[in-house]
Amino acid sequence: MSAETIKLKEQQVAEYAEKFGKAKSVVLVDYRGLNVAEDTSMRNELRKANVEYKVVKNRLILRAFVNAGYEGFDSVLEGPTAIAVSYDDAVAPAKIIVDNVKKTNKIAVKGGVVEGKIMDAQGVTKVASIPAKPMLVAQLLGMLQSPVRGLAVALSEIAKKKEA
Repeated sequence: MSAETIKLKEQQVAEYAEKFGKAKSVVLVDYRGLNVAEDTSMRNELRKANVEYKVVKNRLILRAFVNAGYEGFDSVLEGPTAIAVSYDDAVAPAKIIVDNVKKTNKIAVKGGVVEGKIMDAQGVTKVASIPAKPMLVAQLLGMLQSPVRGLAVALSEIAKKKEA
């Protein structure tokens, strides 16, 4: 390998290590078997969710993870690998990838990092089952409103009885 090639690869490793350090989540995907239409559809979904998706060489990913402080990806990084990186929503990449796994039955989750925790494929699949942030906020608001609504109804009934 030439000195230029080595320097370029070192630069790429540093760039990915920085991305992995900033990311809320990184999902590793075995993308084999997808046709162009399925791949394009998944990429569009990821783009809409502001998730970076890219095919990267395993050695570069492994070195970048080590530089970012994450160990244990040696066994996972075999065969073709794509990465889905999100800086905003920790659940979005996992949810979109797992939905596409179910739809196409062709790709597979290899593992990843979510909120700084290293996860295997099962862990990433569990994260994907967490509702989206707006849904969680709506559920919380519903839970907070319920007791207030109950109190309002009770006070209304008391007021009606006193009037009668």
